Amino acid sequence: MEFQGISSGFTEAGVDALAVAVFKGEKASSPALKELDALTVGHIASAMKTGEFSGDSGEVLSLRLTPKGKVKASKLLLVGVGEKSDYNAYGIAMAAGCATRTLRKANAKSFAFDARVEDAVVAAQNTVQGAITSQFELDKYKTKDKNDKLVTKVVVFVNGAKLPDLARGVERGRVIGDSMNFARDLANEPPNILHPTEMAKRAQAMAKETGLKCEVLDEAKMTKLGMGSLMSVSYGSEQPAKMIVLRYTPAKNTGKKGELMALVGKGITFDTGGISLKPGEGMDAMKYDMSGGATVLGTMRAIALLKPSVPVLGIVAAVENMPDGKASRPSDVVTAMNGKTIEILNTDAEGRLILADAVAYAETQGATKIVDMATLTGAVIVALGDQNTGIMGNDQALVDEIIDCGKSTGEGFWQLPLSKEYSKQIRSDIADIKNIGPRGKAGTIMGAVFIQEFVDKAKWAHLDIAGTAWFDGVRPHQAKGPTGVAVKSLFELVERSQ
Repeated sequence: MEFQGISSGFTEAGVDALAVAVFKGEKASSPALKELDALTVGHIASAMKTGEFSGDSGEVLSLRLTPKGKVKASKLLLVGVGEKSDYNAYGIAMAAGCATRTLRKANAKSFAFDARVEDAVVAAQNTVQGAITSQFELDKYKTKDKNDKLVTKVVVFVNGAKLPDLARGVERGRVIGDSMNFARDLANEPPNILHPTEMAKRAQAMAKETGLKCEVLDEAKMTKLGMGSLMSVSYGSEQPAKMIVLRYTPAKNTGKKGELMALVGKGITFDTGGISLKPGEGMDAMKYDMSGGATVLGTMRAIALLKPSVPVLGIVAAVENMPDGKASRPSDVVTAMNGKTIEILNTDAEGRLILADAVAYAETQGATKIVDMATLTGAVIVALGDQNTGIMGNDQALVDEIIDCGKSTGEGFWQLPLSKEYSKQIRSDIADIKNIGPRGKAGTIMGAVFIQEFVDKAKWAHLDIAGTAWFDGVRPHQAKGPTGVAVKSLFELVERSQ
């Protein structure tokens, strides 16, 4: 897509359509709408008076324009953004996405968008990100009936803005939007195509393109390092496990001396549950079980291209969980990298087993802050649905910072408690810990306290994205399927640590 920023001449932009954010209850006589209402011969005022358009979030009204004089566009979109007091960066991205998807259906190729905010960087970044992510579709492998209609140009309008600020926002939005789609494309891949080796290859290719350093640990190396917990998940698969290690080093480090943030992702490229086999219904969605790893790769891509001034370590444990004669059995005992022994009582609680060694490895590499993300538990979906990601951790300041980043980017994080009383519930009779807690009780927390056992001194937060990594329906601004959750928030977290 092509993007351009302009600070004047909104109605005169050389595009197929104009789109403007409209607040709930706003009148056609407001300064931002008065000229547009005249261009539609009062149709905006009429639509508002009759209730055809009210400005609710996600609501879109398409009106015809008659090109004349300096006005080139033939369509006008009113895009509802809800209450003005609630309008934020996410609202901008959602409105831009709604406009893009609506105009694409109408076969319009270009539009100018007035987000109605004064901050040029914020307006441009979120408009561009929203436009890019709105065009992602699931039809990559279709040979016919593909959605080939595309909006190819978006003009971002901020009245009186400085053009360098617009350009900066456009570039940030392009990188973040493309990085979210990079993560979404990985998550959408069929598991026969995206196995651990292929995931590692794509990480290596991305690293080469963006200037990241990439190391891939194979099973021999992981075994030598003592990663018995991770390796136990891989035993039942013919696809060898890989640990992807990405390193970003800034030209100048402005962060606190000795600090290193690590982003760690669960990359189960397909999860059958192993010997504790899942029911067949819905198992196809387990291709998304590597979404935490995809988020890490997408975030590291954005970091490499936008170059914050702090180092970041990205780690993805890529494994396939299959039932086989060599697969782990319930009641097996394995030893993790940090020496702790684990009684495996359910092989479908495998994500925590691979994250145990991944977070421990991150700390051996110097990580002082660790944020892991995983489609870890169905229990978090029961608790929070698809609107909020569950968050827990051993450092309240880090947890609070991630939650605040989510408020800024429009991604919800909801904290669940951790305490020694919960940790006691995963004590094993025959080993140090067991990989599940009491049946039907606090499943999401049990997963988190298990991972916590493998964090030594680092500040740590755990994101359970099982409810937010994909969406089963189409949204006005977004296709169904993978969401690229947390890429925006984690990138902001890294920037704030500069």
